[in-house]
Amino acid sequence: MDFRFTPEEEALRKEFDDFFKEEMKKAPPQWGTSMEAIFGIDECWEFHEQTARKLAAKDWLARPWPREYGGQDASLVEQFIFNDVMGYHRGAGVDHWGIALLAPTLLFSANDEQKREHLPPIARAEIFWTQLWSEPGAGSDLASLTTRAVRDGDDYIISGQKTWTSGGHRADWGFMLARTNPEEKRSRGLSFFLVDMKSPGITIEPILNLEGSHLFNEVFLDDVRVPARNMVGGENQGWVASQMTSNFERSMIQLFAYLTRELEELVEFCKEPKWGGEVLANNPLVRHTLAQLAIEIEAGRAFSYSILWEQMKGGLIMAAPLAAAAKALATELVQRFTYAGSEILGLYGQVKESRWAPLQGRFEKEYQLCPGLNMAGGTSEIMRNLICSLGLGLPRSW
Repeated sequence: MDFRFTPEEEALRKEFDDFFKEEMKKAPPQWGTSMEAIFGIDECWEFHEQTARKLAAKDWLARPWPREYGGQDASLVEQFIFNDVMGYHRGAGVDHWGIALLAPTLLFSANDEQKREHLPPIARAEIFWTQLWSEPGAGSDLASLTTRAVRDGDDYIISGQKTWTSGGHRADWGFMLARTNPEEKRSRGLSFFLVDMKSPGITIEPILNLEGSHLFNEVFLDDVRVPARNMVGGENQGWVASQMTSNFERSMIQLFAYLTRELEELVEFCKEPKWGGEVLANNPLVRHTLAQLAIEIEAGRAFSYSILWEQMKGGLIMAAPLAAAAKALATELVQRFTYAGSEILGLYGQVKESRWAPLQGRFEKEYQLCPGLNMAGGTSEIMRNLICSLGLGLPRSW
């Protein structure tokens, strides 16, 4: 496999790099400490919105999309490079739910009218989205959800409850699955809807974590009227439409790039404090741990490249099992990295963000949050089931 990029692609990488290097100097002090900071701190959210508008003005948010919907008909390679650079700089401005999750579904499953209505505002950073997926009794087993949608003339009336809705309090619109045929079991009776979060009947209640940060929400839908034209993919075909959310540029390169930056900063930290009269960087156990982390991160990056290659050869749908593998690999590596880094920092790793906290106190936060990455967007166990069934053709065990 040839990992080299063309001169034009390298020039584009430099353009992305120069932009984020300069823009991230303007980030609020709390930026980059956790996702909770983005959605829970007004200053961080405003910076996120401002950066999104700057990216939109450069036509960078939706480069691989068709031009008629706000894209540039760019190659997946360019999107890959953008995600790589953005991840390294802990960049702002990309609506993960609108751009990375919803847009692929609309491009593959929506009708022309829906594409024209919803894709351009995402590309212009005018609308931010959230994912109304999990329910109190349906998380990893999403097909067991119970939220109902009943046809009433030109509308559907939706009632139910969603939970763990990330960034729901900041979103303008949401996309969701609801059960339109209660006679059908599991995924066969589900439909995919686009919902204005300001619709009457929607109530959003915060779910605060133990330190009071606000990322998650409970969303209650009480007889919410949603126009029938906002159904994507046809009635009872929502499960098929929802699967497209994993088939775009989902190589996890952004997360591996983020870890690359984290490792560089951890290595620099180890050059200063001493333990047993020697700087940490000279300790054989510390050096071995850092080397192992570096190897795993590089292996992850190589795997991301292989996913990009498969997408280029076989199309986006070919990448679904590889995307599941990348998700499991990346999020589990984040957990191993965070635990190892916390051990190296020792008591320093327990200092909350302040002028006394090394590395902005990120390890203190990430230690608490990283296990959740193995569950968000599908648990590692679910990802392995997808790898087996979709990638290896093994019999389904559920």
